[in-house]
Amino acid sequence: MKKLIIILGFISAILAILLAVTPLSKIAFLPAGAALLFGVIAIYISKGKKELKKSIQLIFLLTIIALVVTTYKSIFNNVEVGNTEELIEKENESEEKAIEELEELDIDEIDLE
Repeated sequence: MKKLIIILGFISAILAILLAVTPLSKIAFLPAGAALLFGVIAIYISKGKKELKKSIQLIFLLTIIALVVTTYKSIFNNVEVGNTEELIEKENESEEKAIEELEELDIDEIDLE
């Protein structure tokens, strides 16, 4: 049971780190929370036993790194909207070009007899 919890903790912590460094960093809080939960459960299971707890400490370390990166990105990452007027002009131009191309086409009526 302990090995399963530790494996799930590692998977969650690694997934949290991977999501933290991508543009989907706000989603990284979910696997980080799961990794913390699995780490606490693993500590509770191994409580009283004289076993190495390095793997559990590594789960917590990876989770803390993911949480720090995610928090940093959410605080200091500003999303700025660029000049939308240029985009609207390009959209209008491409629409006009498409209309002109459609008008230039000669489509004869097809008799389906």
